[in-house]
Amino acid sequence: MKPIYLDYNATTPLDPVVVETMRPYLEGYFGNPSSTHWYGVQAKLAVEKARKQVAELLNCGADEIIFTSGGSESNNYAIKGVVFANRDKGNHIITSSIEHPAVSEVCQYLEHHGFQVTYIAVDEYGVVDLEALENAISPQTILVTIMHANNEVGTIQPIAEISRIAKKHGVLIHTDAAQSVGKIPTDVKELGVDLLTVAGHKLYAPKGIGALYIRQGVKLEKLVHGADHEQNLRAGTENVLEIVGLGKACEIAKQGIEKNMAHMQKMRDQLYNGLRKSFPAVKLNGHPEQRLPNTLSLSFPNIEANMILDELDSVAASAGAACHSDSIDISPTLAAMAIPDEYAMGTIRFSTGRFTTEDEIERAIDFVSKAVTRLQPTEDGIAQASLDFRDIKLTHFTQGLGCACKLRPQALERVLADLPVPDDAQVLIGLDNSDDAAVYKLQDDTAIVQTVDFFTPIVDDPYHFGAIAAANAFSDIYAMGGKPLFALNIVGFPSNRLPMEILREILRGAQDKAEEAGVSIVGGHTVDDAEPKFGLAVTGLIHPEKILSNATAKPGDVLILTKPLGLGILTTAIKRGMVDEKTVKEAIGIMSTLNRKAAHTMSEFKVNACTDITGFGLLGHLKEMVKASRVDAEVYAEKVSVIKKAKDLITANVIPGGTLNNLDYVSDCVEWPQEISRTMKIILCDAQTSGGLLISIPSNAGTKLEQALRANDIDSASIIGQITSVGDGKIVVR
Repeated sequence: MKPIYLDYNATTPLDPVVVETMRPYLEGYFGNPSSTHWYGVQAKLAVEKARKQVAELLNCGADEIIFTSGGSESNNYAIKGVVFANRDKGNHIITSSIEHPAVSEVCQYLEHHGFQVTYIAVDEYGVVDLEALENAISPQTILVTIMHANNEVGTIQPIAEISRIAKKHGVLIHTDAAQSVGKIPTDVKELGVDLLTVAGHKLYAPKGIGALYIRQGVKLEKLVHGADHEQNLRAGTENVLEIVGLGKACEIAKQGIEKNMAHMQKMRDQLYNGLRKSFPAVKLNGHPEQRLPNTLSLSFPNIEANMILDELDSVAASAGAACHSDSIDISPTLAAMAIPDEYAMGTIRFSTGRFTTEDEIERAIDFVSKAVTRLQPTEDGIAQASLDFRDIKLTHFTQGLGCACKLRPQALERVLADLPVPDDAQVLIGLDNSDDAAVYKLQDDTAIVQTVDFFTPIVDDPYHFGAIAAANAFSDIYAMGGKPLFALNIVGFPSNRLPMEILREILRGAQDKAEEAGVSIVGGHTVDDAEPKFGLAVTGLIHPEKILSNATAKPGDVLILTKPLGLGILTTAIKRGMVDEKTVKEAIGIMSTLNRKAAHTMSEFKVNACTDITGFGLLGHLKEMVKASRVDAEVYAEKVSVIKKAKDLITANVIPGGTLNNLDYVSDCVEWPQEISRTMKIILCDAQTSGGLLISIPSNAGTKLEQALRANDIDSASIIGQITSVGDGKIVVR
């Protein structure tokens, strides 16, 4: 059964009548509207009919409507078009603190190009302060742009009153009505606006089509240049198919506006009343009355919204905040409304639509109630988990993914810098070298190497998660040239969310991987946690004179990497269900492969330095190596082995936050040539889980080690760079 769709503010499904209206223009009427022959005329007539349908919904003239590619283009054209056409009159724009990025980002762009922007505050309900707005108007003000209805909390702004204020001072007014058109009346004459944005996919029309109302007499500087399409205001051959769809959707919306408003509000209130009955402490966000009839923003105190949604495979909704290990990213709207953090972090937006049914709402109440109940702390600690073991997707119970959920390296460095360096002479490797393991000398020929690593699930299968986490933990021992002796489990487990069978499978996967490594897991520690976490503390042996550290790379060394990059990208895609089973198996195979064989091969050569590539990515770990070794390096981008599917996913913007943090982390030491693509930059910084070894070895032995690794079935092993000279940690990517 498909999930219950309660995310109509994100996008609406196509109305079946809209689809049927569009179909002839997909199959038969293919002419260019600018052509004068029969085929072109049919297309032109369809475009102009749609223009009238949009105009009738907005109560304006057809000649006041132009078609765009969507709400974002309409907002861009309205704002940039006005300010660039009126630069001789002033350079000041007024907007609100809760605008959609399609407005706020435009305003921020204009601030970098000589314009002044005032961001008007809102009250606790998200309503713009009208007095502050009027006081902000100056002789330099040329535009006020305030959204009609907020996309997150649904609050409807007093646009008619804002328009009166603007007109009193001779200022143009634009409103982003992407969320309101089709849901509530949007009569441009009653609203008094000069420009109004329409987004097709918010009112049951296709994505990629929109419209902009431009009141007669308003002059805009052209944004898209070319031929004289759309009254010479927007160049480009008209998207006839989708324009027809938008026109029909507007006609349907006008005909059923009152009926649809009543239905959406009934469904919204049914959902609210059902959830409030189960959770009296839930907080309603937005204006209690002046709000879109379909929008319900609720805050569940002291529970992370994404954790709720992760348990709601059966309900589609949106989170208002994202919680990370070191911060809570609260949406600008909730922040502007001063929603307390303990509520904002648990905010979910539900939005109903024309096709929402009472049965769906009742089932949604049940699903959400059970999910929130499981996440609430219990006084007696009795487990509440009731999910079927076979239906569980482990990545849906966590926000972080594997090593990508590490603390941001920038933040970690600041903390570690304040800690004293151990003065015990027996500590051979401690805090000063950025190594992932510590080494303590017991006697002249024996030292203990100790490491600990744990993280949240990166795959859905608990057995494979356990195996991957174990392989990742052992990697630090291998990277330092050590031999593991034994391990201890480290477990965080949400017993109120997941059945204990899941933990049993995680431990079984780790145990099997430990046996492959030739050691035993002899104990450990568990805590009840909000999300599943697992790892190992591993103890190993090493000869004090054979330690491989980050700090011993030498000029003239070549750099060898033993596993391909792209695992952070892949695991993010796995969580989103965007990769096929073959790709999942490939990722699991790479991550669960021990670095034991690579380490054994490496031990037969005189290696200067080594580290394993995990959460900070290739360049992040190389940065640690070159900084500690006081050398510079270069990386040959085309030589780095990359999982093929990862590049496609980057194009689709499937990128973990940890990877973007890494890109920022290395910005102070990496020199990027112009020809290096954004995709390759992300690959080189991608947060790996149980990645390969990065080996620094004298150049005269590098090719032999590369060949030996490949001969031992480490097919991805390749020379990917070199240590160029003594230096201060500069990395050049070539």
